[in-house]
Amino acid sequence: MAAVALTIGVTGQRGARTEDEKVRQVASTVRCPTCRGLSAAESDAKAAQAVRDEIRTQLRAGRSPAEIRAFLAGRYGKDILLTPSSSGVTGLVWVIPVVALVAAVAGLAVVFRRWHDRPDLTPTSDERALVEQALFADEGAGR
Repeated sequence: MAAVALTIGVTGQRGARTEDEKVRQVASTVRCPTCRGLSAAESDAKAAQAVRDEIRTQLRAGRSPAEIRAFLAGRYGKDILLTPSSSGVTGLVWVIPVVALVAAVAGLAVVFRRWHDRPDLTPTSDERALVEQALFADEGAGR
């Protein structure tokens, strides 16, 4: 029951979002053109305000957030996007960590399997007798 409630809470539709919230959401996925360390939503720079104004204009024109990000990437370059695309060479940013994680888990599984399947290395009574004979033979030869 808790899982169902959580699922409904996470996926449930919230009331109509305001235009400002939509602008802020899109602006938080785009870098400020001048201060590069902040998103356009966080920055107070004039360039960030211009980006937010452009986002608002595009939203009013009925464009989706993806279309707006594509427009801004065309205008300012792809490096304005805070989230790299998941295709082409930049797709490796998403794929390489997953592949490395899977390889690490597989490697650990192999190592643990070998460790678990390792034969018992406790010496048998025959092996102990051979070692004792060798030790006594060496002591007798050394005297």
